[in-house]
Amino acid sequence: MVPDDLWERIEPLLPKVERRRRHPGRKRLDDRKALCGILFVLYTAIPW
Repeated sequence: MVPDDLWERIEPLLPKVERRRRHPGRKRLDDRKALCGILFVLYTAIPW
């Protein structure tokens, strides 16, 4: 889990992506959840 204080420092660094209207595709996952998943893999050293 990403603590709130760390997330407040990271969030402004992430780009804001608007959803395309013509070819929307799959909805984006929440950036915080994606970061939690990446950190989990790095911390536990499990294969992606």
